[in-house]
Amino acid sequence: MESDNAIKVLVVDDSILFRELLLLGISSEPKIKVVATAKDPYDAWDKILQYKPDVITCDVEMPKMNGIEFIRRLIPQYPIPVIVVSSISHTVFEAMNAGAVDFVVKPDMNEINSVEHFINDLIEKIKIASTAKVTLHAAKSSTHTNISYGNFDSGRIIAIGASTGGTEAIAKILKDMPSEIPGVVVVQHIPPVFSRIFAERLDATTNLSVKEAETGDYVEQGRVLIAPGDRHMRIRKVSDRYKVECFAGEKVNGHCPSVDVLFESVAREAGKDAIGVILTGMGYDGAKGLLAMKRKGAFTVGQDEKTSVIYGMPKAAYNVGAVVKQLPLDRIALAIMEILK
Repeated sequence: MESDNAIKVLVVDDSILFRELLLLGISSEPKIKVVATAKDPYDAWDKILQYKPDVITCDVEMPKMNGIEFIRRLIPQYPIPVIVVSSISHTVFEAMNAGAVDFVVKPDMNEINSVEHFINDLIEKIKIASTAKVTLHAAKSSTHTNISYGNFDSGRIIAIGASTGGTEAIAKILKDMPSEIPGVVVVQHIPPVFSRIFAERLDATTNLSVKEAETGDYVEQGRVLIAPGDRHMRIRKVSDRYKVECFAGEKVNGHCPSVDVLFESVAREAGKDAIGVILTGMGYDGAKGLLAMKRKGAFTVGQDEKTSVIYGMPKAAYNVGAVVKQLPLDRIALAIMEILK
């Protein structure tokens, strides 16, 4: 039975078949109501005014106006959480940069399991998106431009964990980092394949060398290793260097890769030589691991509520006492630099 305070969803897609799939699939969840569908962004504008949706799902490739341009125009006027429905490509990150809060991968329509997984994933993300804070990703200049920090200790390591809203938050921090920083290891809750695309995008848009991690990769100065979307990642200390291991395993805190798996290995292997950063995301993944890092002497940072798309993971970490310093997103890179000096 549909709830009176159900999440109102507007579906925007140029395919009538896909609109019907989403209408039927999403409507199977009593806490969500598809209030309208739209065949293109122009059709969507009228529906937004009429139905006042809480969340919008939006295709990327559409006639008249693509989904990315639609999001860019929408958010400044109507800050409604948008979930992008896309094929596997770099465009999802353009959509995230435009202001979308999350994305789902289009299913193989010939595979029942693929369609069911897609609908379940989308329903879960709609629930999360309905609580999200929508912000414009205004380009800001680096907070430490023209500041010389000298040489960094190559024996240090930076570990970052994030979920919903994290791709843009991670990009912001890494763009504010010089190429001389110690090695960085990252767990972002993200589907397989997209982790590689995300790494490639960061490699092209930052001063750092970024790649999807593989077992045997060393954590090195100026290098960022992103956990694969379907593998846990942990570090091992080998002599005076850190090496990553990526492995299949059960979900931890509902996720694979899990931030806790990474952070707990960093606490164990790096101790006080580590810096831990927990960013926007739903749930509590990373709180336990960040606390373990802090107890071993690591400096820990949590993103603040105001700049988090979802203040879940940073809040959980803060509440258990795992966060040494809580900061807005645009001050995190500077704080890391100051600790590394």
